[in-house]
Amino acid sequence: MNLLRFSKSSFVFSSFAVALSILFLVVPGLNLGVDFTGGTILERQVEDVVTTSQVRKVLDEAVPQVDLSGAAVQLLDSPNQFVVRTKELDNAEILLIDQAFEKEFGELVELRTDLVGPVIGQELIRKALLAVVVASLGILIYITVRFEYRFATVAVVALLHDVLIVLGIFALTGREINSPFVAAVLTVLGYSINDTIVIFDRIRENLRFRKKESYAEIVNNSLQQSLSRTINTSVTTFIVVFMLVVFGSSAIRDFAFALLIGIVFGTYSSLMLAGPLWLTWVQMRQKED
Repeated sequence: MNLLRFSKSSFVFSSFAVALSILFLVVPGLNLGVDFTGGTILERQVEDVVTTSQVRKVLDEAVPQVDLSGAAVQLLDSPNQFVVRTKELDNAEILLIDQAFEKEFGELVELRTDLVGPVIGQELIRKALLAVVVASLGILIYITVRFEYRFATVAVVALLHDVLIVLGIFALTGREINSPFVAAVLTVLGYSINDTIVIFDRIRENLRFRKKESYAEIVNNSLQQSLSRTINTSVTTFIVVFMLVVFGSSAIRDFAFALLIGIVFGTYSSLMLAGPLWLTWVQMRQKED
């Protein structure tokens, strides 16, 4: 099977997907959570079973003196537990909200109250970006030392491709970007680079024992030799993460969803993007020489 015959289609698809992702990052943009924008997180348990619309109604009608128009409401594991993420509130405003909940839903239990200032939120954004940049630089240096600079550059390009698509899908779906999302992105980087390294290692080994094969034949053979291992690993991991998305608690669902996207596109970029990109670069250098 000649996997390289799909190279042009893969390049077109990836370019289109990345362009769309960048567009989604502009419009509608990322839905940054309280972790990054600053604000208040209220995690509560009440006596009655509630829905998000009921909680929303209390916030809109029962506490008119507090502007909660942009608040996000999410149910937790139990149907009588929920979390409200909103702008930064003072103690008096939090007390008013709790009193309204208790009046509407019965006995109230305060599970968590977190206040995140805007300065801390901006610091988290800087640290999140720094973590991705440092991880990419570390990967670039490691692969350059172990392999060569072209392998390293192509690997980082494939990783950025995966991260941009994950960000684009989150922007399109309006899912919240928070600290667990950053952890998911870093996990995606590690997962994707692992598959790419396996393929690059196979290419390097085949180059070492090269006889009359062309670079295209070597890359295609390397992809075929790595195909079953990559697919089997990805499918088993996909099943586990998919179960987390479907049956996991709300606290980890977005984290698992980011991993799910990363696994799909990380596998795709390792098989259909990284090797063909390296081959294209080598063939261009051959023409120049």
